[in-house]
Amino acid sequence: MQTRQQRRRKKLRKGRLFFALFIIFVLIVTGFSTTQYWLGTQISKEAKGLDYTFDEDFNGVKSQDGKVNVLLIGVDSRGEEKSRSDSMMIAQWDGKKDEIKIVSLMRDIYVTIPGYQSYKLNTAFFLEGPELLRKTIKENFDIDVEHYVLLDFAAFENMVDALAPNGVEIDVEKAMSEEIGVSLEPGVQKLSGKELLGYARFRKDSEGDFGRVKRQQQVIEAVKNHAVSLNGIIKAPKLLGVAQPYIQTSMTNSRQLELMSRILLSGGAEIERLTIPIENGYTTASYPGIGSVLEPFWDENIEALKEFLE
Repeated sequence: MQTRQQRRRKKLRKGRLFFALFIIFVLIVTGFSTTQYWLGTQISKEAKGLDYTFDEDFNGVKSQDGKVNVLLIGVDSRGEEKSRSDSMMIAQWDGKKDEIKIVSLMRDIYVTIPGYQSYKLNTAFFLEGPELLRKTIKENFDIDVEHYVLLDFAAFENMVDALAPNGVEIDVEKAMSEEIGVSLEPGVQKLSGKELLGYARFRKDSEGDFGRVKRQQQVIEAVKNHAVSLNGIIKAPKLLGVAQPYIQTSMTNSRQLELMSRILLSGGAEIERLTIPIENGYTTASYPGIGSVLEPFWDENIEALKEFLE
């Protein structure tokens, strides 16, 4: 029969063994993640990538309720010093409820830009970058964001191809080819990164930009479903490495990987989606030197946005 001292020694040995195994596991995972990230950077090491410089620091505001609001800015960089934002979204992650929400902000919304006169929303980024866009969203919609992520469309193509080499399944609703760099036929099919980007950017139909935004949201949902699979979770560090040259953000690399990992390991929450301006919540107008714009019914849209996010 074991004495109390012998049992204590046995328990201590088990504790030491468990701790040693835990340390080995952490080292293996860390080593694997570091290697995958490095492999990702090698894929895109020849890329020119994004190299925007902005005069003003990004002064994001952290949410008091534990949610993370990120301003996603999509650009089609072709070497210009300045570029208008092609797509703008607010992505919200609520870790407590395991909820992901995406708000698409139409680029032709007619807004007051602080320090300037009224322009289309996407002009704010062109004028001074992410901070002025953040201020514009705050002034017009009374919504704060904590971080921004500036994403070149080339990153999207490369990340999709790294995540899903055989393509991402999408039900293409109509033939598409005009001004998207690819030709797509109707029907359920697996699209490569380039094809998926073309599908998300198509707007030469009766729906115009509203149809484009709807397809962008559909594509995000499809890619997310791939990413939350075991295969996607394993590839997360590599995806971050692949995209790194094409991303500028206020987040550190560790914060990007932490947020990505939390979302991927959360169980794959459904994405809730909203488009601003809301349906039947705007009028159209045209101004000299600016062109056609969307003029929201502000009270209705602000109420819908706050109710959705808060």
